[in-house]
Amino acid sequence: MADTVAELKPRIDKTLEDLKRELAKVRTGRASTAILDGIRVDQYGTPTPLAGVASINAPEPRLITIKPWDKGVLKDIEKALREANLGINPMNDGEMIRLPFPPLTEERRKDIVKQVKTKAEDHKVAIRNHRRDILEALKAQQKDKKITEDDLKRFTKDVEDKTAAGIKQVDTIYAEKEKEVMKV
Repeated sequence: MADTVAELKPRIDKTLEDLKRELAKVRTGRASTAILDGIRVDQYGTPTPLAGVASINAPEPRLITIKPWDKGVLKDIEKALREANLGINPMNDGEMIRLPFPPLTEERRKDIVKQVKTKAEDHKVAIRNHRRDILEALKAQQKDKKITEDDLKRFTKDVEDKTAAGIKQVDTIYAEKEKEVMKV
């Protein structure tokens, strides 16, 4: 009953966190170490997160430096970065790897905004799917006489309000990222 409705907020929050995590990986004009989060390096035959084999820094707005703790994995790190297709050419100087971020062209910025919009729309669909699941559960409970019709209407309104708030948050997150990408 009410616990079914209570499940919605954590599900929406989880979806919003996933969106934020996804958008952190999207390349903007500035260097962000979050773009490297999903990269795994084959360290002595074991796939290891990049942060587990090297120190990652962004000393300048358009540069990320990666300094491995063991210089023996430098080539493996470089290979993993190339395979990740970041659109950035890693520069290996034997001590560390530098990832210089070239300024984005207007056309590239528009492409990135389209990608961001697609991710935002996907997350809106996920929130709507959560709403659908909760409403179906409520209707089943009403059919089984576990809740009254009045309860169903009240819970439905609550679900709709929470869904609308979640979708509004997705729009806000999208607008912030769009502004960040289009900033020259």
